[in-house]
Amino acid sequence: MKLTWFGHACFLIEHQDVRILTDPFDSSVGYRVPSVSADIVTESHQHFDHNAHHLLKGDFQLIKEPGEYSFKKLKIKGVKTFHDEAGGSRRGTNIVFAFEFPEWTVVHLGDLGHILSPQQVEAINQVNVLLIPVGGTFTVGPDEAKKIVEQLQPNVVVPMHYKTKYIKFDLRPVEDFLKFFTNVKKLSESTFELTEEVKSHRAVVYVPSI
Repeated sequence: MKLTWFGHACFLIEHQDVRILTDPFDSSVGYRVPSVSADIVTESHQHFDHNAHHLLKGDFQLIKEPGEYSFKKLKIKGVKTFHDEAGGSRRGTNIVFAFEFPEWTVVHLGDLGHILSPQQVEAINQVNVLLIPVGGTFTVGPDEAKKIVEQLQPNVVVPMHYKTKYIKFDLRPVEDFLKFFTNVKKLSESTFELTEEVKSHRAVVYVPSI
């Protein structure tokens, strides 16, 4: 399993012969727009910093609605959630995507704005790798993100959607989230690989560089 973080909520997930790109952004966000090919592009919601699939090259399957999908040996489950803590009345809906490979499940929470309900936790089910927003303002903040990690019990946690020197939004830094964890791996690259060994761990936090 290999992941590359392009900034904000955009990741390239590569496993076997499948390439998934999540929540592509445009240049106004502050990061460099990814120049990669993908088989599948998912969008958790239709805000400009998460839905810029028109800037991507090549042919891909676009998924931007809740539901169940399949591609080769991959199953994708899109679970409806909300962009705020008020049932979507402020910022609308959000989709949590669970990418279920035969050996791995990667869950991308998009711009989740609330603690998960028991029904949502059950729908998401088992999680090996959790990609979770932690910057607050438009999503859950560090405290809520910690509670969601406790709800889902992933092996690996990768924070996203937080303040960096590139981004132009008023978000909290990743350190406000990391203080809750003792097993933190700060990486020197934006791309990293995960081996089967991590499945014996619980809530190891990987922080890729960009």
